[in-house]
Amino acid sequence: MTESAATGDDYFTENPHADVAAEAAGTPEAPESPETVEDIAEEVRDEIRLGHVDDEVSHVLEERLDDAGISMRPEDVDDLAEDIERDVSS
Repeated sequence: MTESAATGDDYFTENPHADVAAEAAGTPEAPESPETVEDIAEEVRDEIRLGHVDDEVSHVLEERLDDAGISMRPEDVDDLAEDIERDVSS
């Protein structure tokens, strides 16, 4: 476990793709029911399979995470995007 320099909160680095709930659920910027990283990743997978994603997966994923109020390190977003691309291509 490591302490976040930005917030002082603890976070775990063992599983960078662990489910993370939206920070401000119920606010106008965040959905009423918090989405998790895996929920968003599954939505992106589905949209790629349907041919609805034209941009880089990491950009789409980062935008969706931001919209849900979920903060992840850029390298973790890139790793998750690579996992999604690998899943969809197999």
